[in-house]
Amino acid sequence: MNLQDVSLFLVISETHSLTQAAKRQNTSAMAVSRRLAALEKELGTRLLQRTTRSVSLTQEGMEFLPYAQALVETEKGARTLFSSATRGATGLLRITAPSGFGRRNILPLVPELLEANPELSIDLQLSEDVVDIVGRGFDVAIRIAPLKDSTLIARKMTDNPRVICASPDYLQAQGTPEVVEDLIQHHCLKLSSVPQWIFEREGETIRISVEGRFSSDNVEGVREMCLQGLGIAQLTRWDVMTEIREGKLIEINLSNVGPQALSVWALLPTTRYLPLRVSTFMETLKSSLISK
Repeated sequence: MNLQDVSLFLVISETHSLTQAAKRQNTSAMAVSRRLAALEKELGTRLLQRTTRSVSLTQEGMEFLPYAQALVETEKGARTLFSSATRGATGLLRITAPSGFGRRNILPLVPELLEANPELSIDLQLSEDVVDIVGRGFDVAIRIAPLKDSTLIARKMTDNPRVICASPDYLQAQGTPEVVEDLIQHHCLKLSSVPQWIFEREGETIRISVEGRFSSDNVEGVREMCLQGLGIAQLTRWDVMTEIREGKLIEINLSNVGPQALSVWALLPTTRYLPLRVSTFMETLKSSLISK
């Protein structure tokens, strides 16, 4: 397989234009089209859907994309492996992660990663949205919600159960719930994306509808209002670990249900030819979480 044609495929998938890809490659659109056709013929499938206005990935193109990225990255790694001017991970590391977790647990690692790897660049996208990491060209996605069946590869970073908590002032004024049914009598601060609170009992998932006067699509918003004493919140342990440790929030244990067991996961398009930049990031993040 011609790696130059594979690299060209990556450029086209990024620009969505044969013309723009030709400009980047300093060649003609006709030459780009011929090279793409040669790659598709070699693979025996159509990778891109062409129209007069745009170019888009076919399903086969989306499936081939992570392998193409890995092939090009492997070639670059081989070229720089013995270079005295290069050490550590190289290239652009693209990460997507939930905003709250990312700000607290990934952003602090960026200076260390960049200092230890002079040829590394990082693009960190923080969002509550579950994005298509293959179509968007991400190397790794950090996710906390229960995983759905997919073709992605999941690596567990650490446990992260849901917890309910409140400020000492709120509990002193309103009392501490003892069983899950007591939550109906309390002001509950909700994440917009989690309409019901989730617990576990004897291996079964328990969903409880709660009421409150404040909700937000953002973990930071719910945590801040909880700290201000506006009510009880259900977040994950890594969202409130620091505040519970410092006594600013109190974890509430209910006698008739347990917390839902969640984990922090790293999702990868593929583990074949895993770039050094990805494995370096994952090892650094996991070590950081274990040490906290």
